[in-house]
Amino acid sequence: MIMPPSSPVAIKPTAPSRSHEMLLKIVVPILVVFVLLAAWQIGVVVSGVPQYILPSPVAAGAALIKDWGTLAPALWVTTKITLASLALALIGGVGIAVFLVQSRWIELAFYPITVILQVTPIVAIAPLILIYAPSTQVALLICAFLVAFFPILSNMVQGLKSVDHNLLNLFDLYGASRLQTLLYLKLPASLPYFMTGLRIGGGLALIAAVVAEFAAGSAGAGSGLAFRLLEAQYRLNIPRLFAALFLLSCLGVLIFAITSFISWLALHRWHESSIKREN
Repeated sequence: MIMPPSSPVAIKPTAPSRSHEMLLKIVVPILVVFVLLAAWQIGVVVSGVPQYILPSPVAAGAALIKDWGTLAPALWVTTKITLASLALALIGGVGIAVFLVQSRWIELAFYPITVILQVTPIVAIAPLILIYAPSTQVALLICAFLVAFFPILSNMVQGLKSVDHNLLNLFDLYGASRLQTLLYLKLPASLPYFMTGLRIGGGLALIAAVVAEFAAGSAGAGSGLAFRLLEAQYRLNIPRLFAALFLLSCLGVLIFAITSFISWLALHRWHESSIKREN
């Protein structure tokens, strides 16, 4: 008796679990950073480069611990300016974007002004802002706001204008008011664009806060990390300079991580850019 050939059974490769994948995403970058730091340390020790030219990671870490009492208040000042400017940029960017999309003529009249403010280097505007602002901290806040404002505005305008026209016609068919269309259709549909602007604006707010402090030349107890960078450079205290750079990098990474997490919370249940795909 001839047995019929058995049908082949497709063996599906076992996919890694989500926790294992998340662990890899965390462990691999950390390992790469440690390898780079080890290579840096070995290169400095072997080459014998003086500390005032290129300090080792160990020397920079020791300077961070030793000068923490000086660097921590400066980090807090920079953090406050960055977060305050980002908050103002979010409010202003969303508000003005909603205002611009109400009419084609309004957009034609006011959008070029925002473009001019964006393309003009902040270093060129900072001296004027320092003259007219009531204090140096306010001037730094305005400079950081101007840089972080435009990406949020631009992305928000694009999002509000990218709503599906079929859905707009459906809202018109059911007699929805302009406010109802804005609240229940345009703003939710523009949320992915807003989140993109938020991530970009968060990094630019930090960069602008540091650049504005460089341009302002502010000094003293209430100064941020930019002044501590310049101070360390003038004194040839390069380990402290690297320690301040490390704090700035950590602050930037933290802001990006927070904004990315907020974006994931808002989009992961419904938007294609954040939905976990099976394939």
